[in-house]
Amino acid sequence: QAQLVQSGGGSVQAGGSLTLTCKASGYSLMGWFRQPLGKEREGVATLAGDGSTTYADFVKGRFTISQDIRENTLYLKMNNLNLEDTAMYYCATGFTRMGVRRLDERNFRSWGQGTQVTVTS
Repeated sequence: QAQLVQSGGGSVQAGGSLTLTCKASGYSLMGWFRQPLGKEREGVATLAGDGSTTYADFVKGRFTISQDIRENTLYLKMNNLNLEDTAMYYCATGFTRMGVRRLDERNFRSWGQGTQVTVTS
């Protein structure tokens, strides 16, 4: 599967903000995942072609997923970051499989290269 190109990320103090970008737009399903060191990858947020969004409970109210079709870019705006948000973040595209919840990575076929987000105290 084609690899998506990500940018953004870096190091930020707790309470700060970061925005991740991914060269992708207009897909049936787009999403952001993250993998903390030594842990499994987990779904963060998804954006479907109809504009509906899904967020993991641990980011609700803090993170926002969006796209700019003219710029062919998918965004993840992260506010009020905490230490537990430290992880490698990945964007992905795919489509919703029947019976599979949106945040499940089984829906996704193409992935970004990953970008590190580190939150410091």
